Amino acid sequence: MRRSRSYTFLTLVLSICCHLLAPSAPAQQAKISPSVRIGTELESKRIWPRGLDAAERSIASTPVLGRAASEKANINEEISDKYQERYLAWKQEFLSTEVGRNQWDAFAQRENFKLVITVTNDERNGAGTSKYEWNDAGELISATISLGTRIDEGYPNPIYYPVMSSLAYNELSLLNGNILAAAKIAHEFGHVRQASLLDGKLYQLQNRLIPEYNRILLSNGRNTSDEKLVRIAQQMGGTPVEIWEDREYWGEVNAMLYLRDRITKKSDQHALFARIIRNVEVYAGNYAERFDQVAQR
Repeated sequence: MRRSRSYTFLTLVLSICCHLLAPSAPAQQAKISPSVRIGTELESKRIWPRGLDAAERSIASTPVLGRAASEKANINEEISDKYQERYLAWKQEFLSTEVGRNQWDAFAQRENFKLVITVTNDERNGAGTSKYEWNDAGELISATISLGTRIDEGYPNPIYYPVMSSLAYNELSLLNGNILAAAKIAHEFGHVRQASLLDGKLYQLQNRLIPEYNRILLSNGRNTSDEKLVRIAQQMGGTPVEIWEDREYWGEVNAMLYLRDRITKKSDQHALFARIIRNVEVYAGNYAERFDQVAQR
């Protein structure tokens, strides 16, 4: 990534995001509820410890159970009547792919876990994942995905969303709003999958220390060489910017997995993936390998 031109901006953004990540009141460590959102999400370079290959093996090993088997209490779809029709169209699009079905059913069948999905006016064209909860063993037991009322519109910035922003170009023969919406759903599923694969205690530690890092950074003249900041970054496994980058790009990898299944016409897939890889090279060069692995399969 071109860190030199974006770091100052990102540190300012992070000072705002720290308020989203910190609990509003003292809470037990197992119930820290970070908020990560398309467009303002905070995400980490060392987050998916078993790597993309392991993640894809997990997808492949999960039986395709279909929509009927997914209707379990483990996934609570809290959708008002006003948004039911559009939500079902987005969900149907996501589940039209093997990756979508497998990921949905993996969460639906997962023991001692609850995923809540809502549609809210608060998001509009974006989406967010929040209200993470872990048990005492550091296992993820709950998360909430909030979808905007118009996620079938609006393309995010390519800096952190090299996959979804690539859908803004209309020459793809299959492109439509529901595909964009399903890609955003896939991005959020990527965040939940990532959080479930990571040691929950590390994830919570990062979310607890990021606001402290940003507080010090803003008070010391943005001196990242400050010994206190160096120690905090070592504890977290990266700076807040690195954590943000990594979490976002894992969400985008999951969106790319969905699109690889969905865009099957070779010419369309080649055009889309070429654009994605160009975005990655410009904005996320340090993370190119994870996207290349998807493009090459």
